[in-house]
Amino acid sequence: MNQEAPKFKRWYDHDPLLLKVINLLRDYQDDLREQAQIFLDSVEEKVSKEAIDKFYELVKPMNGGTRWYDNDPVISKTVELLRVVPQSVQKTVSQMFIETLKSNGIKVDD
Repeated sequence: MNQEAPKFKRWYDHDPLLLKVINLLRDYQDDLREQAQIFLDSVEEKVSKEAIDKFYELVKPMNGGTRWYDNDPVISKTVELLRVVPQSVQKTVSQMFIETLKSNGIKVDD
């Protein structure tokens, strides 16, 4: 049977590794919150906390939002940052995130 490709692609569908990270964040938000905070802290060291907070104020949905990551500011900031950086940075960060999980004893299927 001939399966048709989805007509709508999400911003993270272009890279299987990025897709894996987004799915991990979605499926294990509570467990990976600490790793997401580490990611945000490393970004803040490079660009400043004020820049991250200002960016987040611009992109966060008004009235709460209905996306799966809108309920947690750490996860939401992480996903939004991943969304806006160049694809090369998405790939690098995704690889680093997966490696960090593995080095901390978290099993990640390849």
